Amino acid sequence: MRAALIQLHVSSEETAAQRWERAERILSQLKDRAVDLILLPELWGVGFSNFAQYREAAEPLHGETQIRLARWARDANAHIVTGSFIEKQEECLYNTTMLLDNSGNVMGNYRKIHLFGYNSQEQQLLTAGDKTSEIQTRYGKVGLATCYDLRFPEQFRRMVSRGTEAFLICAAWPKARIDDWKLFCRARALENQSFLLACNTCGKWNGEEGGGHSMIVSPEGKILAQAGEEEELLLADIDLQEVKDFRARFPALHDYTCIS
Repeated sequence: MRAALIQLHVSSEETAAQRWERAERILSQLKDRAVDLILLPELWGVGFSNFAQYREAAEPLHGETQIRLARWARDANAHIVTGSFIEKQEECLYNTTMLLDNSGNVMGNYRKIHLFGYNSQEQQLLTAGDKTSEIQTRYGKVGLATCYDLRFPEQFRRMVSRGTEAFLICAAWPKARIDDWKLFCRARALENQSFLLACNTCGKWNGEEGGGHSMIVSPEGKILAQAGEEEELLLADIDLQEVKDFRARFPALHDYTCIS
C-alpha cells in the first residue's frame, strides 16, 4: 500500500479558499502516482486555533469536505482520510474526520474524543466524541484518531483489541511540543505493534507554530518516513502483512493483562 501524507501549511494570513486551492493542487499531483491512501491534517480548512470561526466554518457530515474530496478519491483511485473539519449536528459541534473509499463514499467517521484544553477553546466550543473508530478496508483494518488523542494510550489499545493494524492520525501539533509528538507516535506504534501514519500541519496562527514532522512508523516503532517543518508531500510504501508477521514473531499483545 502506498500512502501519501499531505503536510499542509496553515496560517492566519490566508483564507480557507486559498488553503483548499493549495490542497487540491497537491492532490492533483497524486493522480498518476499509484497512491492507495491519502491523509490530510487536523482542521486544515479553518485552522485549529481560529476558534472565532468554528461555528461559521461548521458543516454537516456530508458537506463540502466530503463532496470536494470525493472527487479526488475517484481521480486518484485512492482512499482519503479527509483530515478533520468542524461538523455540525443540530446544536453540537464536533472535530470530525472521515475515511473515504476510492469511489468517494464514506467508509466511516470519527469524532475526536480528547478535546484539548491547554491554552485552547476546543473544550468550550466542541462536543467530545464517545466512540473509537475501526474501519475494515481492502488493505486491513485501520483506526482513526486525532492529535491530542496520542497522549491517551488506552484509546489505541482498545482499537487494537478490535483488530486495528494501522492508526491513521490527523493533527495540528505545535512545534513547541514536537519532541512529545515524535515520542508518542513511535510509542503508540510500538506498544500496539501497529503501523502509525500521522499527518500534521505547519505554519503560524495566533502566535502558535505548527510542528510539521508528519511521519509513518512501523509496528516495531521505527520511523520509515518523516517530513520536515515546511509544507511537504510525504510518500511511503507499507505492507500491513508486516503487522501480522511481527505480532506472530513477538506476541507481546497476547501477554497483555488489564489491571483493575
